[in-house]
Amino acid sequence: MLIHRRHFLRLGAGATALATPTLGAIAQDFPTHPIRLVVPYPPGGIVDTLARPWADKMKSLLGTVVVENMGGGGGELGAAAVARASADGYTILLGNSSVMVINPLASTRLHYDPIKHFDAVAMIGHVALAVTVHPSLPVNSVKELADYAKHSAGKLSYGTPGVGTLNHLTGEQFKLLAGAPDIVHVPYRGAGPAIADLLAGQIAMSVTAVNGQLLEFGRRGHLRILAVTSPRRLASAPDLPTVAEAGMPELAAQATTWLLVPKGTPSAAIARISQATGTALASSDLHQKYIASGVEPAADVSPEAAARQLGEEIAHWRPVVQRIGLRLD
Repeated sequence: MLIHRRHFLRLGAGATALATPTLGAIAQDFPTHPIRLVVPYPPGGIVDTLARPWADKMKSLLGTVVVENMGGGGGELGAAAVARASADGYTILLGNSSVMVINPLASTRLHYDPIKHFDAVAMIGHVALAVTVHPSLPVNSVKELADYAKHSAGKLSYGTPGVGTLNHLTGEQFKLLAGAPDIVHVPYRGAGPAIADLLAGQIAMSVTAVNGQLLEFGRRGHLRILAVTSPRRLASAPDLPTVAEAGMPELAAQATTWLLVPKGTPSAAIARISQATGTALASSDLHQKYIASGVEPAADVSPEAAARQLGEEIAHWRPVVQRIGLRLD
């Protein structure tokens, strides 16, 4: 019996539909086994503070998420590992501005490219930096600090978690704006040692990511937070002025944290992770936990917003990296 050609084509289309899942079906089925979330730093840092509550929240939304700390090379090791991973949605990078923006701009031999090797999934949040001094320093504002630095040439040093971090670039930007090129940068292996030395008076100044511990040190008078680099006052510390209010709007900077997957990951898997993240950030418990840690949760967690923010930060920091001649190779 002959089958009419149109009927045959309809049968073929139906078979194809059965053989090839729709994007909606993929999104509904994903994930079928645990997801790996790579944190490109050792345990205990601000990125870890974001990773573990997010992973816990995903248990009821996506299933098991295993957090893997893969420190090394200022975040390069973990980021490069995710870039080489299978593009199936089961390996996610929690990358921040240092890993995804500063490292690529200041390195010529990096083993990953933030645009070519990754697809943005969502923004988790923004972490402001704090211009912080030891209580013995006779300054109470950013302007007073700038004046003090200019009249104390070679006597002032500032600590950061390391060369090439957003903290470092913000410190160098302060030196330029204050007209105090003699301030000495002291890089540490992480934020913890830098804060420890600031508390002990070994360094007089630090540019540090805002977190709950830092805010508590400030409230107790163990250190003095002069200003935060966020565009608005922090919900967790509304009494602290912004750098714009302190007269240095050019110093405004925030470290963004993104969820990223290897380039070519199915769009349905990306959408599923992004949607789950939006649901998690909208929950009062995770939202408040982040706020208490000094993190401003992202308002728009769409992949498009995440990709746009990444591009904007690269464009913003490129001239700063070039101006100070930063090289991480």
